[in-house]
Amino acid sequence: MNRLKSLPLLTLPLCVLFHSCCDSEPYPFLEKQDRQSSLEENGETPESLKSASPSTLDSVSLIPGKRPDPATTFLPVTEKIFALLKETPAGAPQSYTEIIPKSGNAQIEMIPIPGGEFTLGSPENEADRSEDEGPQRKIKIEPFWMASTEITWKAYQAFMENGKNRNKDGTLDLDGNKLNPEPPFQGTSVLLDAISQPTPPYMPMHNGMADQAGYAEQYPAVAMTQHAASKFCEWLSAQTGHYYRLPTEAEWEYACRAGTTTAYSFGDDPAKLGDHAWYYENSDGSYQAVGTKKPNPWGLFDMHGNAREWTLDAYLPSYEQHPDGSTNPLALSPKRYPRITRGGDWDDDPQDLRSGARLPSSQSWKNTDPQDPKSIWYHTDKWGLGFRIIRPVKKPTLEEMHLLWNTGPGERF
Repeated sequence: MNRLKSLPLLTLPLCVLFHSCCDSEPYPFLEKQDRQSSLEENGETPESLKSASPSTLDSVSLIPGKRPDPATTFLPVTEKIFALLKETPAGAPQSYTEIIPKSGNAQIEMIPIPGGEFTLGSPENEADRSEDEGPQRKIKIEPFWMASTEITWKAYQAFMENGKNRNKDGTLDLDGNKLNPEPPFQGTSVLLDAISQPTPPYMPMHNGMADQAGYAEQYPAVAMTQHAASKFCEWLSAQTGHYYRLPTEAEWEYACRAGTTTAYSFGDDPAKLGDHAWYYENSDGSYQAVGTKKPNPWGLFDMHGNAREWTLDAYLPSYEQHPDGSTNPLALSPKRYPRITRGGDWDDDPQDLRSGARLPSSQSWKNTDPQDPKSIWYHTDKWGLGFRIIRPVKKPTLEEMHLLWNTGPGERF
C-alpha cells in the first residue's frame, strides 16, 4: 500500500527569524533549501545544490524543502514557555511520571529512550513491505523520553474542551467573530489561555466506541489533527516546564523497533500480534484501554495497533532524501496533507502494524466535517488516530521549539 552543508542554528537571534521583528526572511537557515525547491519546480537544479544536506537544529536535521508558516503571531507565547523550561538533571535519564494539573492531575509515564543508530525503513524482502518504506538508511538518534502509552482522554479532554470561546485558529475569541483571530495575549495575561487550543467539537470525538464509554480516562484520545496534537504538547510544556513535542518519524520508528530489525518489535510472526496489539482480529471493532497488551523491549505499550500515532513529518514517498548517517531527519511542508502516521490501529490488518509501515494523512479524514473551511483541530472520519509525546534530553533553542510546535495546520491545497 502506498500510503546545504549544515548551518549552525544554535544561537540564531530572533530578529533574523521572523518577519515581524525585522526585514530578514523568517527561518533563514532554510533559504538554501527553499531556493533548491523553487528551482526543482522549474526543472532547474544547479550542481551546487544537488548535494545539499539537511540543516541541523539541536535535535533534528531538516530535509530540504519548503518551510511551514513561521506563526509569528504566536512567538510571544513560545517565548514565555521557553523562559519556564527547566534544565535536564545530570546523569543518565531515568523514568519519571509527569502530572498535568489542568487535566485533573492526569499522569503520563515517561520512559528514557537511549540515543543510538538504527536502520530506518524495511528491507526489500520483508513480507507486505510497501515501496515507500525504503530505501533503508542508517540514522542517528539523540536520547529522549517517550510516553509509555498513547495520550489518553484523561490527559487530553481538558485541553480539547477548555471552556473558552475560541476563534477558528484557537486564539481567544474576544470580539464575537470566530473568523477574526486576535493576538494571543490581548485581554488576558494567562499563559494557558493564550495558547492556541481547539474549538469545541461539534460531535463526540469518541464516536461511541468502547460500548459507549464516552471519554473514559483509560482510552486513547483520538481523531485530532497533527496540529492539535502539537498544541497539546505546547499546553503541557507550559504547565510542567518540560519541553514536549511529537516524535519525528525517525524517532518513532527507532523507539518502536527498540533495537530489533524484524517486522514487529517481537519478531516476524504476525500470529503473535494478539499478545502485543489491538487490531482488526481482536479489537471487537473499537479501541481499547491503553497499556493492556505486552510492551516492546523498551517498555512502550501499543506501538503496534490500538491508535495510529502522529509524527511531525510531512510525507515523502521514499527515503531518497534522507542521507545515510544524518541525525534524526525531519521533512516539513507548508501543506496540510499528506503527513505521516505510524503504528496502525484497532481496525487495521497485521501488515499495517509493522514497525516500518507508514500511512500518510488524507483530506478524506474530514469528509463529514460540514464546516467550510473544515476544522484545523479534528479528523471526523479517522477514529483510530491518536498520538504519544516525547521529551528530548537536550534542551532546545527557542527557534527549534517554536518551529516544531508550529508545523501546522498548513495550507489546505
